[in-house]
Amino acid sequence: MEGDNKMASSVTQFDPGPQVSPAPVPDWLGSIARIRLIELPRYAREDGEVVVGQAFSQVPFVIARMFTLTAPLGARRGEHAHRRCTQFMLCVHGSVDVLCDDSRQKEVFTLDRNNLGLCVPPTIWNTVVFKEDQSVVVVLCDRLFEEADYLREYSDFLAFRKANQ
Repeated sequence: MEGDNKMASSVTQFDPGPQVSPAPVPDWLGSIARIRLIELPRYAREDGEVVVGQAFSQVPFVIARMFTLTAPLGARRGEHAHRRCTQFMLCVHGSVDVLCDDSRQKEVFTLDRNNLGLCVPPTIWNTVVFKEDQSVVVVLCDRLFEEADYLREYSDFLAFRKANQ
């Protein structure tokens, strides 16, 4: 196969500037600094391409669940956090912004290539904003669906974060 088989990982860094650093976040509690953009290997030929993501290699967990999101331009999906579930998101068609919030910092990650994944740890509020009509997002999770894992109200998310700092 032709193409670049090198795997590149990039982490989006946040520069807090000249301000006092907040108290450290416990290891199990997600933070913006722990969100990772991961470039998956892409193998291209004249007749198409293959993008590969494997558990414990590019996807940093065993995959327990997968679902897809498709929505019109401007739609907002997600708008929740998980207590324990880690998610790996890929936009396989179109373009989306993923707004992430750890109650101290916010950052926007753009997924606009089918080989660019976003790994979002637990306890991060995220909202997916569709930048193109009928974009398709694949979400891989390390846990099966558990309703009790969801923080669906932003005020509950903030209270959870505050109680666990």
